[in-house]
Amino acid sequence: MKISKVTETTIKETPHKVDARMLYDKDSAQAVHIKLEAGQSLKPHITPVDVFFFVIEGTPEVLVGEERQIVEVNSLVESPKDIVHCIYNNSDKIVRVLVVKAPKPTAKTKVL
Repeated sequence: MKISKVTETTIKETPHKVDARMLYDKDSAQAVHIKLEAGQSLKPHITPVDVFFFVIEGTPEVLVGEERQIVEVNSLVESPKDIVHCIYNNSDKIVRVLVVKAPKPTAKTKVL
C-alpha cells in the first residue's frame, strides 16, 4: 500500500505560484492538492482533459466556463476538458482543494 501525505509531498512549481502538491501521477489520472491562502487564486486556464475539484476546506469561488460561484466544503465541481476554469480564495481563511485530472494530460495546460 502506498500512502501519500500532503505535508510530506514537495510543492510543485506551477505558473499559478501557489502551494500545489502532486499526490497521484499515473497514466489513468493525476491528483493535486492545492492550498490557497486568503486572497490567492489560480490563473484562469484550460486543460486538455476532464477535471474535477473536491473542496476539502474553506469556501472557494470556482469558475467553470462562464459560471462562477462559491462552493461549500465537501462539494465536487466538474469541469469538462477544453473549457476555462479557475479557483479563487476571496475569503480570509485557507482553502484546500483536491484537483483530479483524468486521464493524465499528454498536452500542456493553456494558462490565460
